[in-house]
Amino acid sequence: MFDHISIGVRHLPTARRLYDAALPALGYPMRQGDESEFSYGGADCVFIITATDHPVPAHAGSGMHFCFKAPTRAAVDAFHAAALANGGRDNGGPGLRPNYGDNYYAAFAIDPDGYRMEAYCSRPE
Repeated sequence: MFDHISIGVRHLPTARRLYDAALPALGYPMRQGDESEFSYGGADCVFIITATDHPVPAHAGSGMHFCFKAPTRAAVDAFHAAALANGGRDNGGPGLRPNYGDNYYAAFAIDPDGYRMEAYCSRPE
């Protein structure tokens, strides 16, 4: 559905520290980067992070979050651990979410700019 999604952050090095650790755990390597932006992803979709003075204010009540597909439940676990170890805050530890589906295994974190992110795997293990 999407070719790419981009978000703006206030301090690129802080955001990069988290995303450099968390997204490769899901199989999304950094594609390119410089002093003004960097990106991750594969052939289907790219997640771009840019430096800006006026990022969209993150608000827990907005319902906005970014959900990344994970190949395995272990990758979800690794994503969550990497996010928390690199400046993210916990927003729901790894585990099954039966209210979303029988095999919906997910973890949630909040990045340094307050953006909510999720990794999920629907494969049974």
